[in-house]
Amino acid sequence: MPELQLAVIDVKPGAATESQSGLQMLRPRIYGAYSVPVGRKRTAAIVMHPTSNFMGHYLIAPLAERGICCLGLNSRYAGNDTVLLMERAIQDLGAGVKYLRAAGYERIVLIGNSGGAALASFYQAQAEKLTAHHFADGDPTHLHADDLPPVDGIALCAAHQGRTKLLLDWIDPSVTDEHDVLSADPALDMYNPLHAVPYQADFLAQFKAAQKARLDRIEAWALERLRVLRSTPGAPRDQAFMVYRTHADPRCVDLSIDPNDRAPGSVWGDARAVNYSVNAMGRTTSLTAFLSQWSSRSQADGPSNLARTSVPSLLLTYTADQSTFPSTRDAWLAAGGARIRNVDIKGGNHYLAGQPQLVTVAADAIAEWAHALA
Repeated sequence: MPELQLAVIDVKPGAATESQSGLQMLRPRIYGAYSVPVGRKRTAAIVMHPTSNFMGHYLIAPLAERGICCLGLNSRYAGNDTVLLMERAIQDLGAGVKYLRAAGYERIVLIGNSGGAALASFYQAQAEKLTAHHFADGDPTHLHADDLPPVDGIALCAAHQGRTKLLLDWIDPSVTDEHDVLSADPALDMYNPLHAVPYQADFLAQFKAAQKARLDRIEAWALERLRVLRSTPGAPRDQAFMVYRTHADPRCVDLSIDPNDRAPGSVWGDARAVNYSVNAMGRTTSLTAFLSQWSSRSQADGPSNLARTSVPSLLLTYTADQSTFPSTRDAWLAAGGARIRNVDIKGGNHYLAGQPQLVTVAADAIAEWAHALA
């Protein structure tokens, strides 16, 4: 098996509070792990997520064994998306691309796994035509074309459409008090025994409308709060806040909705427990991070960005995934058009956890596709 090596990459500084480490603030760096395949340095891949630690990603070693250097790269926000700005995360991804180019690799592809799919698509869209000159709150990004060298292809695995769509699908519409984790309108509570599975069509329609209404309310509050802070002398330019109960997707318990081969529940266990947990998707955030990641103002929607790219794409659909579904696959395929093809990884769960034979299938598919790129 190829030896694992450490990548240490300097990045441009952003806000001083992006890291709590004094050393990291003085010299901002990101870190990755990779294996160098034997032979000519021809093809390399980067697998990166906005916040998850991918230095131990399951594709690093298998792709190296197939002649592809795979860099599992972490953004500056690894393990903490409280202040994560998607526009800064693509800047980190660009630093990784530069690192591999400087190492001599002729062809570089991005592997967008899970939430990394929207990140990879956002990156390449901006690399081909830079439009993200401002963050969602209006501040300048100071991104430059040199920060974002384009890549040669994008492979998507268990691919979410992006954090703005994810929260819209997952936010609990039954919350009646944003400051009380227990507050609930039973008429909109999918976990209340009042609503039996399979859910009725009228309940699902009310549920979906109420999800959007809650998210719209939070977004309007965030914008107004920013306006107040930034018009008040001496006030901070941002603040943190909580978004309770962000794991209420009816598909977690009703397998007749968007059916695939999944088992009931969440990728993290019992869906209701995750919904009420202390640390969950989007639970703790700042005003600016909420707007950049989770709001309708986010520039990082996956399929719409993929549609703006011109490179070949590959989609790996894990058919037993509990958090991406046939409708997710269809959105990516529609965005990619003739440039994208789908490969089903039959029986694959979201992380291919405990499925080494399916890791082999996925690595084979990506390697075959990447080696064939002109």
